[in-house]
Amino acid sequence: MSETSTFNENEFSGLLHAGTHGTFMRLPSMPAKAKKLKEAKITAALLGFPWDAMCISRTGTNYGPRAIREASDQFSFYNASSGMDLNEHYKMADCGDVAVVPGSGVKTMDRAQAMVSEILAGGAMPITIGGDHSITIACVRAFAKAYKKPGLVLVDTHFDTVMDVGGEPLSHCCPITRAVDAGFDPKRIAIVGTGGWMNPKSELACIKKQGITLFTIEDIWDQGAKTIAKKAAAVASKGADGVYLTYDIDAIDAAYAPGTGVPTPGGMNSREALTMAHELGKMGIAGMDLVEVSPSYDHDGITSRLAVRLILEALAGNADSKK
Repeated sequence: MSETSTFNENEFSGLLHAGTHGTFMRLPSMPAKAKKLKEAKITAALLGFPWDAMCISRTGTNYGPRAIREASDQFSFYNASSGMDLNEHYKMADCGDVAVVPGSGVKTMDRAQAMVSEILAGGAMPITIGGDHSITIACVRAFAKAYKKPGLVLVDTHFDTVMDVGGEPLSHCCPITRAVDAGFDPKRIAIVGTGGWMNPKSELACIKKQGITLFTIEDIWDQGAKTIAKKAAAVASKGADGVYLTYDIDAIDAAYAPGTGVPTPGGMNSREALTMAHELGKMGIAGMDLVEVSPSYDHDGITSRLAVRLILEALAGNADSKK
């Protein structure tokens, strides 16, 4: 008796215990070219940015995209608890990695910005995986050219509002400053999850002066992740024609995300972090990145796996917003 089987795109493949397909969630590979993406009707595109040359702390985030893609082999696009099937809401592809230029931040950022711009021009939402937090600079520059009134939410234990580091404006300490330079109105920027003992007084003064909205980790403890996410979403989306989400894995407690350059004691736990990602997705995001996964400091891949689920939760929240 012969047996027949029906292909189920949400079932795990043999890759679960045998390695990696090489793309995020076993997605088809496609170049970051607007024409190709439009022809294929892609609505969400992954882009790896293996870059950590702007890191002032522990390095290793250049291996983040590889580790996150490998970890993604243990996940499905279907959530059996919620009934959410991301395949019903997106047509996705993996556009490979930015071809970084070792030693040249300017050339690398230009290349990355061009690739993100192609994805946006192709009608797809860019989902960039890093890499240190400087990768956001290229992403927000492209985003600000695609949207006239962009909004931004940063989830991070740090402010990331430094003007420059030793004269270097592309440091991973500078993405919010560069976003403002690119055209983001500070009044549509919310920073969420910052730790009081890990940020300088000068940056706090800059945030207050510019009118950026700040929600600390203490706010999350007191009010809950869902409430703070909704408040941050209201700030970023007010009057915006597109909202960008940048999620730094170091906003999460080091017990749950040790694989990063600056492990955070007292950050969000994994459940709070996932709730935050899902609720922020509900504001209707048009682009996002997940940064600062450094697999060389990880234990059993727990940080990389959490990073995968954060991306899936944000996509699920975004799908919910469009129902």
